[in-house]
Amino acid sequence: MISGLSRNYPDTIRPALQVIGTEEGVKKIAGMYIMLTKKGPLFLADTTVNFNPTAEELAEITLLVAKEVKQFNIRPRIAMLSYSNFGSSDSPEANLVRQARDIVKQKDPDLICDGEVQGLVAFNKEILKDNYPFSELINGDVNTLIFPNLAAGNIAYNLLQEVGGADSIGPVLLGLKKPVHVLQLGSSIRSIFNMVLIAVVDAQLKSHSNAEEEIKKSKWWKKFKKVSHEM
Repeated sequence: MISGLSRNYPDTIRPALQVIGTEEGVKKIAGMYIMLTKKGPLFLADTTVNFNPTAEELAEITLLVAKEVKQFNIRPRIAMLSYSNFGSSDSPEANLVRQARDIVKQKDPDLICDGEVQGLVAFNKEILKDNYPFSELINGDVNTLIFPNLAAGNIAYNLLQEVGGADSIGPVLLGLKKPVHVLQLGSSIRSIFNMVLIAVVDAQLKSHSNAEEEIKKSKWWKKFKKVSHEM
């Protein structure tokens, strides 16, 4: 289901939660944007649903996003963002992100995920090597960003889109039992088309055990990979 073109975001999500519900084990759904940048696809969350998540909720959001990124046959390399770097601030906001990262690593020790870290530092390997050589983000490019709250995530994706010139796909809803995605008010035809494609992939993954292989063979998947590498 694709909805929301002429309705407020909460008014579209609420009935989906009430009627369809969440996947087994999921307590909080999340919103994610895919930004097609010059360096390849960049996954951002939570950009549309959770205003001020707790550490436990932020960890669940991170795990939901990691699962979705893997569906695109991309190994997630996650930076959990803050204004602080690895304990440089002892504020409640920085501690929350740090705690969320600890929870993520407890639940999935093999997931490449680090933080709390500033956006600049997460993408600058020289700064990481010189100051934080222990970081998991040194050996490879970050492709997934987790924001501490909705305001930060929403502002970031809008700036990337309008000022940075990145194409966006989303918001992609994560954690619902069925493929439901909500458009932003006044979405363009291109945005609607992209969201329909995401919904089709979502439906295939939720209904077929061999869906992942089917998707990799599809024309849309090949186009997505081609565009992401060319940009």
